[in-house]
Amino acid sequence: MTTTRRQDTIFLRGLEVECIIGFIEWERRIRQRVVIDFEVPADCTRAAVRDDVADTLDYKRVAKRIIGFVEGSEFNLVETMAHRMALLVLEEFGIEWIRISINKPGAIRGSRDVGVSIERNRADLAPAQA
Repeated sequence: MTTTRRQDTIFLRGLEVECIIGFIEWERRIRQRVVIDFEVPADCTRAAVRDDVADTLDYKRVAKRIIGFVEGSEFNLVETMAHRMALLVLEEFGIEWIRISINKPGAIRGSRDVGVSIERNRADLAPAQA
């Protein structure tokens, strides 16, 4: 009999946060809205059986940490914000990988939004600590 490994994930979509983001002079003077989505691996089996948040990743804690990080940031590029946010979550919550998308609504006239999607894993932490 062959066993199949599950790949459960926890995700959050549409987290809206205001921050200083952009490299154009006027963007450095006003707070703009970014919309963040993230997905992380989680084995949901134990949490489902025991029905206890202690057995899973507390996504509210992750969201609050991301909000605090983004609100206090002043990056020029969403690429930098996404990368640093990914490393922060990997390190502080001890997860194996994270996918993050950051949208900057209204950044390009005539478009709904523009942004980046990245994936980082624990191996990406080593260069950041050097």
